[in-house]
Amino acid sequence: MTDIERFEVVVVGGGPSGATAADRLARSGRRVLLLDRAGRIKPCGGAIPPRAIRDYQIPDHLLVARIGSARMVAPSDRHVDIPIDNGYVGMVDRAAFDEWLRERAESHGAERRTGHFESMSRDADGVACIHYRRPDGTLESVRATAVIGADGARSQLARQQVRGAERMKFVFAYHEIIRAPKAAAVANGIDYDARRCDVIYRGALSPDFYSWIFPHGDTVSVGTGSAHKGFSMRGSVSSLRASTGLAACETLRREGAPIPMKPLKRWDNGRDVVLAGDAAGVVAPASGEGIYYAMLGGDLAAQAVEALLVTGDASSLKLARKRFMGEHGKVFWVLGILQRFWYGTEKRRESFVKICEDRDVQKLTFDAYMNKKLERKKPMAHVRIFFKDLAHLFGLARA
Repeated sequence: MTDIERFEVVVVGGGPSGATAADRLARSGRRVLLLDRAGRIKPCGGAIPPRAIRDYQIPDHLLVARIGSARMVAPSDRHVDIPIDNGYVGMVDRAAFDEWLRERAESHGAERRTGHFESMSRDADGVACIHYRRPDGTLESVRATAVIGADGARSQLARQQVRGAERMKFVFAYHEIIRAPKAAAVANGIDYDARRCDVIYRGALSPDFYSWIFPHGDTVSVGTGSAHKGFSMRGSVSSLRASTGLAACETLRREGAPIPMKPLKRWDNGRDVVLAGDAAGVVAPASGEGIYYAMLGGDLAAQAVEALLVTGDASSLKLARKRFMGEHGKVFWVLGILQRFWYGTEKRRESFVKICEDRDVQKLTFDAYMNKKLERKKPMAHVRIFFKDLAHLFGLARA
C-alpha cells in the first residue's frame, strides 16, 4: 500500500473545527487533505461571540444579523430582556459560514475532497490509511502521518481510534429554518425582534434543555433540544411556532443532529489521531454554544499535530485537550451544574429566569460569553450572586 497518496495531515470533517484546523496547518506549509461529506448542514442557532469574530477574522459579510439583546422566557411566560452592553452577538447561516471556512482553508493550500469516512487502518510500515467513499460510491484511500477527527458528535473516527469515545452523551437538537415574518405581521402583533434572541425555558417544549427563536436576517432558526428519548422535538417546534405567531411563516428546511454536552476524557489515540469540535465533545453545557469552541478546538488540534510533526513525540497530541480544558474547563463544569439543577423542574426554571433579572448576573454572564473568560475583577459581584442563588435555591427570594 506504499504507493497510496500520502499527506502530512488528513482532517476528517469540514465544519468550523475541521476547516479551522486545516487552515492553520495549510498556512504553516503542511500538506493537508480536508475530507468532508456532501450536503451536511448542522442544526445550529448560529451565534458567534465577538471573541470568535476577532480571533478567527470572520468578515462582516458573513454576519446575517447582529443581536443586541436576549429574552429569557419562564414557564409562566414571564420574561426578562437582557441587553448586550457595548457590543453585539453575530449570527451566521451555517451553510454559507462553513463553506466560507472550507474555501479559506483551500485558498491557503489545503486540498479539499468530498467523501464519507469509513475506516482507518495501517499499512505495513504502520502509517495510518484513511478509507473514504466518494459520492459516486467509489472507495478511495490516502495515507497520513497524522489525522484530525472533526466529524461530529457521532464521529466514526473517534469510535474506532479513541478509547471512551463511544460513551459520549448527547442532547438532540432539532430546528426549522423559516422565513422571517414581514414588518406588517410584526406590526399586527407578532412578538418578534430581528435584533433579539429568545430563549424559552418550558418543560412542555423541552423537559431538560431549552427552546429558541434566533433571527438570521431574512430567516429565523426556531428549535429545541432534549436528551429524552421519545420526546417529539418536531411537535415541540410546531407548538412554539403556533404560540409565537410564526406558524404561517414559510419553512425552508428542517435539520436535526446530536449535540454533545460534555468533553471526552481523552481526545487522542496516543499515536497519530486527535479529536476536535463535536467529536471531542466541546459544546458548552446549558447554553449549547459550539461554534467558538469548535474553532478553538480545531486550532488547538492543529497546534498539537504541528508539534507531533516537528518532534515525532506522540504525547504532543495531548496538548489539545490540556490547553482547552485549562482555559475553559471551569466554565464547562459550572455550566454543567447549572443545566442539571436549574433545568430540572418548572419551579426551578421559573427561579432561573428570575435570577436573570439581576444586573450582576447579566453583566458577568455576558462578560464571560462575549470574551470567553470568567470575570475576576469584581469579586463582590460574585459574592452577591452566590447569596442570591442560595436565596432562590431555598425559596427565600421574592417571586
